Amino acid sequence: MDLDEEIQQRLEGLKIPSHIAVIMDGNGRWAEEHGLTRLQGHAAGRRAAKRLVDAAIEVGVQVVSVYAFSTENWSRSENEIEGLMALIEEALRQELKELQEQQVRVVASGRLSQLPSSLQELLAKSERDTADNRDLTLNLCINYGGRAEIADAAAAIATDAVAGKIAPSEIDTELVATYLYHPELPDPDLLIRTSGELRISNFLLYQLAYSEMVVLPVYWPDFDASSLLEAIEEFNERKRRFGARPS
Repeated sequence: MDLDEEIQQRLEGLKIPSHIAVIMDGNGRWAEEHGLTRLQGHAAGRRAAKRLVDAAIEVGVQVVSVYAFSTENWSRSENEIEGLMALIEEALRQELKELQEQQVRVVASGRLSQLPSSLQELLAKSERDTADNRDLTLNLCINYGGRAEIADAAAAIATDAVAGKIAPSEIDTELVATYLYHPELPDPDLLIRTSGELRISNFLLYQLAYSEMVVLPVYWPDFDASSLLEAIEEFNERKRRFGARPS
């Protein structure tokens, strides 16, 4: 994909966030407005996710984390859950070769053992096959919840403390971070949420402590390279002080 000339011009002089996290919201409402089913909305959202990856590579983003399925999404209808799982698996199977060609490293975050076995196997294969790719890391957050991740980290820390591997006095914010699902990933610089909703919905709670948040009014299926650039432009208008006093 080649970004058009106008977008290339808008990119000049902009600082590109290293890690962008995305809450892909609005598939259902987009489908309703277009007289389609919710699963058709999710299918359109899949195409938007591909546009995001393509554009992120073009502009030089290093990590993209996408909220594909939350721990709370199990409360949806059985038909929608099965459809979503099948859609995620189908998308990954169909696009893995291209992701390889694009030098995209795929990782997955969440309570993966609760996913369908075929999807677990595919995620593991995708991580193995793309482990050496360096142009972009795509973090697929599936059956993911920020509170669940922190709870899982706390349980692992407690286990290691009981085993004598760490002392309680050693537990600090830096050590906790090493017990998260993918501690090698930097914290997101920018969180993008589509559909205009103003909440983070239990996404990357530990990692988003000092991330800038940009909310776009578009539904996720309408997200494209121009949408990504709009968010990056707004990111560049922010003054990031990480809790320090303004100079």
